Amino acid sequence: MTEAHVTEPSHHEEPSHPTEPSHVTETRAAYDTVAVDYASLLEGELARSPLDRALLGHFAELVGLEGGGPVVDVGCGPGRITGHLASLGLDVSGIDLSPGMVTEAQRRHPDLDFRTGSLAALGLPDASVTGVVAWYSIIHTPPDLLPEVFAELHRVIRANGLLLLAFQAGGFSVRHEQAYGHAVTFEAHRHDPDGVAAQLADAGFRVTVRTDRVPQDYEKTPQAFLLARRG
Repeated sequence: MTEAHVTEPSHHEEPSHPTEPSHVTETRAAYDTVAVDYASLLEGELARSPLDRALLGHFAELVGLEGGGPVVDVGCGPGRITGHLASLGLDVSGIDLSPGMVTEAQRRHPDLDFRTGSLAALGLPDASVTGVVAWYSIIHTPPDLLPEVFAELHRVIRANGLLLLAFQAGGFSVRHEQAYGHAVTFEAHRHDPDGVAAQLADAGFRVTVRTDRVPQDYEKTPQAFLLARRG
């Protein structure tokens, strides 16, 4: 999850709203619990996935062709994708729901800016970023609530700006009671790529690249990737 030079980043924890959806509260608590171990276990993961690096590189080049500008990594976790995008020359920062993840991201990438925020309420000005990367960030959002998220992403991306999504595919949901060596409770949604593409179109995006790959290593489902431009 990410941001850069568009607003002054806040490093203070933002209290959860008493009326926020239960899946948001549950997801925040789970990732606060696993933050340190999650960061350690996924360290170096990108080096083992040439396709992921190629897609991120393609995104970075397109941002450059648009003249650059700030990019936000939403759902940035411990900042591994944020750091990679920075190494590609992007003006990037991160936003994550979990204060624990933001703390870990700041520790690992002290030269980058990170803050807390939710996918449906990023706290950024309208049309303020050239691009957004949401790398496995929508997997805890129920399918019927994705339009709210995509509307928020559409709001903060400038005209013809870019959105890169990565998510687990399958069209079903899984309830987890343990993750990364901890007892936690959260739901993960394996979104249907056709459904996601249709929702993006409804939100005002034009999908330009669609790809997927079969599960590798510990993965249990196909992985989907969509690149879109804001109308």
